[in-house]
Amino acid sequence: MAQDLRGTLVGFCNPLLDISAVVDDGLLEQYNLKANDAILASPEHLPLFPTLISSYDAKFLPGGAGQNALRGAQLLLPADSAVFVGAVGADENAQRLKGAAEKAGLRTNYMVNEDKPTGTCALLITGPNRSMVANLSAAETYQFAHIAEPSNWKLIEQAKIFYITGFFFTVSPETIDAVAKHAQESGKTFTMNISAPFVPQFYKPAVEKTLPYVNVLFGNETEAAALANAFDFGTADIKAIAKRVADLPRAGTQPRVVVFTQGAESTVVATSDSDEVRVYPVAPVPSNEIGDTNGAGDAFVAAFLAQHILGQPIDLCVEAGHWLGAEVVRQIGPNYPEGELKFVASGSFAPAVEKL
Repeated sequence: MAQDLRGTLVGFCNPLLDISAVVDDGLLEQYNLKANDAILASPEHLPLFPTLISSYDAKFLPGGAGQNALRGAQLLLPADSAVFVGAVGADENAQRLKGAAEKAGLRTNYMVNEDKPTGTCALLITGPNRSMVANLSAAETYQFAHIAEPSNWKLIEQAKIFYITGFFFTVSPETIDAVAKHAQESGKTFTMNISAPFVPQFYKPAVEKTLPYVNVLFGNETEAAALANAFDFGTADIKAIAKRVADLPRAGTQPRVVVFTQGAESTVVATSDSDEVRVYPVAPVPSNEIGDTNGAGDAFVAAFLAQHILGQPIDLCVEAGHWLGAEVVRQIGPNYPEGELKFVASGSFAPAVEKL
């Protein structure tokens, strides 16, 4: 008998419509942007959005890191397994986001702000790099009162695993705190993504308050380095950082898993219940097959969470993450391949193991 996974995964993030374009380095310099980064838009960045639309071959894509990840997870799970929560405006862009979610079978529970437009994110592609500038707009108005409504809190009570991006620290730390504590008190799994270097850099108190509740933490190498710097770890070694984070105090007895991806390089996994750090190789994608790298990290999380929900061991979760990440970098933007997605384990995927 098939396992009933309805509503098992609930995620929170900022639903954004991505405006993606291949640009030159001059545009990055004009707006003082790094080639591979994620920031929140300041007033000086606002002219960038119409510039992309008027002067470049811009594409409109459904985005927001959390919704991207949950779309991918739902594609790999039985129907109605995942629910995404965030804030949008009462406009056409919100319908675009909802339509993309529905196409993947992802249920949405949006808080609708009648006074602000749906948020957007400028994606500036230069070669293999992507610079993200998010204008949150309606997304930043999300309030805990929305999910606290009894009809919505039922989603939290039904779920078994939660995924919240670090971006949400800028919007509703109250929601993060409430969901994290519910997960710990109910014996559920609470997962997070660092999401961007600015999160530990500027929101360290909130990150520090939440980390004891985190059972699975995702991040990439630059985010890991930013976390290590914010917490004064005194090391730039990714394996050592992963182990230090894994060993930070925990609110419950469930072990913590820390997963740091490094793009086309290896993925590092450390756990609180072992002195071993596992390093997983990444099979390279030929350069002539790469569309762009935007969304690869979200795809990794999507497949990892899907396999975790299905009860698979960490090795298979990571292998699935690598597989789906490679599929997404072959697309343009954070899109999943058309047709049925199905992960097939190789049977030979194994990490190098080091003791720290």
